[in-house]
Amino acid sequence: MKKRAAVLMIVCVLTAALAACGAGKSDGDTQGQDGAASGQDENTPVQRTVVGEYEAENGSFTGNVRAGSRVEGYSGEGYAEGFENDGDICTITVHIETDGFYDLAFTHAQLGGYKENKVSLDGGEIGYIASETADFATTELERIYMEAGDHEIGVIKYWGYIALDKLTVYESPELGEAFYQVSAKLVNENADDCAKRLMSYLCDNYGTNVLTGQYCDTGLYGKETACIWKETGKFPAVVGLDMMGYTPTFVANGSEGKSIEYAKQAWEEGAIVTMCWHWSAPAEYVTGTWYSAFYKEHTNIDLDAIMNGEDEAGMEALLSDMDAIAGELKELQEAGVPILWRPLHEASGGWFWWGDCEAESNIALYRLMYDKFTNEYGLNNLIWVWNGQDAEWYPGDDVVDIVGIDIYAGEHQYSSQIATFLEVNRYAGGKKLVVLSENGTIPDPDLMIRDGAMWGFYATWGGDFVAAPVGVNKYVETYTEADILKRVYEHEHMITLDEVPDLTTYPIREDA
Repeated sequence: MKKRAAVLMIVCVLTAALAACGAGKSDGDTQGQDGAASGQDENTPVQRTVVGEYEAENGSFTGNVRAGSRVEGYSGEGYAEGFENDGDICTITVHIETDGFYDLAFTHAQLGGYKENKVSLDGGEIGYIASETADFATTELERIYMEAGDHEIGVIKYWGYIALDKLTVYESPELGEAFYQVSAKLVNENADDCAKRLMSYLCDNYGTNVLTGQYCDTGLYGKETACIWKETGKFPAVVGLDMMGYTPTFVANGSEGKSIEYAKQAWEEGAIVTMCWHWSAPAEYVTGTWYSAFYKEHTNIDLDAIMNGEDEAGMEALLSDMDAIAGELKELQEAGVPILWRPLHEASGGWFWWGDCEAESNIALYRLMYDKFTNEYGLNNLIWVWNGQDAEWYPGDDVVDIVGIDIYAGEHQYSSQIATFLEVNRYAGGKKLVVLSENGTIPDPDLMIRDGAMWGFYATWGGDFVAAPVGVNKYVETYTEADILKRVYEHEHMITLDEVPDLTTYPIREDA
């Protein structure tokens, strides 16, 4: 394990909602906000100083963006609208007196359904705002670092079609030093020692070091990891695999899964294994391409009907698929290989069939899988990682060990993603370790340390996020440039495979 250095435990847990404030600029005013840093009473209001308030209709517009006033409830003289095409931007210039961390509170409304749009700081992406209601509401990006001077905050069309009312800038509250003090106790009371040792290691490093990770369909020594080794001379600490090839629909079409053997190999070489499952729908529900039937467009499966009892045959089919995957994972349990198991991922996005439903149905399926894998099959080697991407889809503290989020930032956008880190931390009330379960561009390690976004690990997706489609182990710089990759793998607080201790003998924490 890397030595613990004086890395600040810098993150404050705040609530997502913020009461609307007055229209006039109010330098020096303070406002209470429900929420607290870890270790503070959640009912104690956090007082924040208002740095400035800026009306969006007074910003500068690019593309189709223009001032509007049709939607009632705005402050000032109107709002910015016209986020219709790529390149449509509203830019607001803010003035900062002193270097430090600030919360950006955007007041906005959706125009025609749920919308997401990107936010930039001086040209670099720092997050997004989600517009969930037709009434003006506030979304925050927290702990954004800005130096003294003028800065350009941009709201950039992604999904578009919002009314942007104003931006309020606050000083971020003091930080909770207990933020990273999470328990290593697993939700499975019968967890194997191998899982306890791994969770103890993850918790020991949390807040000080970030584990490097890479998805690679062919295991620790596959194409993506070979590209990384060629550039850095190192391998990632975490290897990502997929149980897709073992799905009965795949097997019926001649697929032979290899991930179990690759997982054993990686563990024997000292690596940590995380697994997802692109669950292709049972054959009777496939309406398109069988190998793409985890996408809703290729299946007519109705998870709501299955989980409410209307489709009993569908329930039997899902149980049969889970039996097949549990049987394969049992081999890893018997071999003493712990797995960071991440099923039903990205559910709230709605692009997979397990997310093309009400949140309650997805939660019921997750909990059913947990019960089946844990109590029926005794898969006590699994550490349960959840990344449904939305708090409303969270299945409960009793079935989740780690909370994660998948973030695909733009090309060469190296933000620490601190605002999203804080949001995900709140999903479980600050009680769970937080990881970047999938990513495209790798966040800058120095920015992660500065901002306090110390993800437990990151796991870059495979393919052209790392490896060129042609050439022998040719690294591609479309997302993360080679010099940044090398800096990540050489960084004092980024753990690579050669720095992972022997996890078969790693001490189990007293709280595990």
